[in-house]
Amino acid sequence: MKVIQKLGILLFLVGLTVFTAMPFLGNYTLTEDLVLANTKDIHQEKMAEILSPMFGETYTSNFSFIAAFKENFNSYNDPLKEESKWDEVIWDDYSFPLAQASVASPVRDNPWLFMVLSLGIAILGGLMYNLPKYREEPAGIKNNGIFHSSMKNRGWMGMITGAYLILFYIILYWFPAYIVNQVWMMTPLSMILSGNPASQWFLYGTIYTLAITVMGVRMFRKYRGNKYQQLRTASVMFFQTAFAFLIPEILVLLNQPYFDFKNIWPLDYDFFYDYQIDTFLSSGGVGMFMLIWGILLIVIGVPAFTYFFGKRWYCSWVCGCGGLAETLGDPYRQLSDKSLKAWKFERVIIHSVLVLAVVMTALTIANYFSGFALLGSATNQLHSFYGFAIGSVFAGVVGTGFYPFMGNRVWCRFGCPLAAYLGMVQRFKSRFRITTNGGQCISCGNCSTHCEMGIDVRWYAQRGQEIVRSSCVGCGVCSSVCPRGVLNLENGPEKNRINEMPIIIGNDSIKIHA
Repeated sequence: MKVIQKLGILLFLVGLTVFTAMPFLGNYTLTEDLVLANTKDIHQEKMAEILSPMFGETYTSNFSFIAAFKENFNSYNDPLKEESKWDEVIWDDYSFPLAQASVASPVRDNPWLFMVLSLGIAILGGLMYNLPKYREEPAGIKNNGIFHSSMKNRGWMGMITGAYLILFYIILYWFPAYIVNQVWMMTPLSMILSGNPASQWFLYGTIYTLAITVMGVRMFRKYRGNKYQQLRTASVMFFQTAFAFLIPEILVLLNQPYFDFKNIWPLDYDFFYDYQIDTFLSSGGVGMFMLIWGILLIVIGVPAFTYFFGKRWYCSWVCGCGGLAETLGDPYRQLSDKSLKAWKFERVIIHSVLVLAVVMTALTIANYFSGFALLGSATNQLHSFYGFAIGSVFAGVVGTGFYPFMGNRVWCRFGCPLAAYLGMVQRFKSRFRITTNGGQCISCGNCSTHCEMGIDVRWYAQRGQEIVRSSCVGCGVCSSVCPRGVLNLENGPEKNRINEMPIIIGNDSIKIHA
């Protein structure tokens, strides 16, 4: 078994190396025809003039190509910015489409081959490492030296992993021109699903889905014998693959709007943007259904489901962010900060993001119906700020890249506005709670160690106090790792759900009502 695992690690590293090396493959040659074909009509002539010094030149890497592009492009834009001639500035970034069109590489010529050599081999390696890992161990979860692991406890392997993830997200969001070969690799699959060439977002969606699938297999092995965990893992794998990846692409193939039916405002923060509303309204009955579906989820679906099942129905069973955290991020769940100070920061930050999303959406809707007469420019700037700071930096770079540093639910705990909305309903108007039998607690600390949301579960368990926290996503791992069966996820009457503060004496308790 050890040999298979070591071979699996080797194959994974080979696939990762091939994927990482792709930007260094191929040559780049720009022509006037490519500029005219890959820029907007209003910019075609000017861009051809700006980039004319590059025509016919062969660049041996995308680094040299992009450097030349920026040199010529900035030589036009920078003087205009200094003179405040904002109407003449070209704000569109054409580096990615022009680099993608100009590249001649073995990846572009043989995309399926490189998909197998990179993603295919990495997936095989991941499965070979994970499948035998829990075969010799009895069912159940233990600490198993996780705080002595270089990968799982902020050691050098974890730091390298975190740095790689952060770098990948930065390039994906702001410098996609450096990964045009990886995008070309995904184009055949994108053509099959949507009929369109791949973009960096299709590349990201594919990798995201594969990560949840492969690491989901690991979860099945790790939590074998625990039906709740296996069903929960199967659920996030299904919703990510079907609802977040395949269905939106197929909708585009059928000339319908790209739409993730499980994505809910305010997590889907651009749902009420003017271009989204116009897309829905111009797409006939299907578009109108999407608009109504999204609104019903916000005002009826979220409160109703959260009342009966707590926020776990979404955060642990449906959400793609939660799905990645529960699968790819599971090895890092013990790194979440359980301190009171962290909890105070959590409440301030996450609710601030929710307030910002609500204000931005209110202004957006008001401007839409008033023809952008009310703070139109300010609203657009707010859109840009929110998209950059929250949608990209917080949710992407920090939310995933910081797994090896701060645990697997950084975004869900500190930033997700939908989690804040769900949490308020769960805290004050829900049947969900985690019940405890404090008289059986042996204070082993497994529950607190494995809580990804930074809840000191043991503190509640020792007192026999029911756990009703707005941050709890109901993953149930605290119950799974408890050796005495102290913790249970339950939906019950609201009466006495919050106010009970029992003091444990042996197996009984005295209940003090505040």
